[in-house]
Order: sequence, then structure tokens, then C-alpha cells
Amino acid sequence: MNYVDYTWFVLALVLVIGLILLAGKLAQWFGVGGAKPTRLGRKRRLTVSEVLPIDSRTKAVLLRRDDVEHLVLLGSQDTRVVERGIGPAASSFQEAMNEDAGE
Repeated sequence: MNYVDYTWFVLALVLVIGLILLAGKLAQWFGVGGAKPTRLGRKRRLTVSEVLPIDSRTKAVLLRRDDVEHLVLLGSQDTRVVERGIGPAASSFQEAMNEDAGE
């Protein structure tokens, strides 16, 4: 092998690595594979805060819409809303800490 062959090998390797990095950035941009989308200039109103598997068929999902959370049970046969209008957890925790400190 001569230097031309090594040069082509290095250029091909750089091209493949670049394509892999580009595919990763595109997946992040569009939110593929569980990644959160990172579109610029657009704030999403609906997000999934947490998912907790209850059993093999049921999951508890905490959804956030604007600044309000909703707890939903997703099953194989039905979907049920457990609690609506849950406020931000951090502010209620801070209020509880302030009440305890005042007493």
C-alpha cells in the first residue's frame, strides 16, 4: 500500500465519523429515541415529566401542560386520569419548608 491508499482510508474514516455525528445531532433535533427535541425558538407546552412502570401492562405517567401536571394511568385496555391540576412540586416544597421555619 502506498500513501494514496492511506490518504483515501483516512478521508473515508473522517467522512463516516462525520455522518455518524450528523445523524446523532439530527436525532437529537427531532427527538428520536427518547431524546427531548431541541428546536430553537419554540417552547413545548406538553411534556412527559416522569414514567413509572406499575406492572407489565400499566404505567403511571406524569404529564406537564404549561405549568400544571396531570397524573395518568396508562394500561393495555384503558387510560385513567388519577389526579388533575397538580401544581409545581418545587414551589409546594418551598412553601412547606417556609411554614415549618415560621413555627
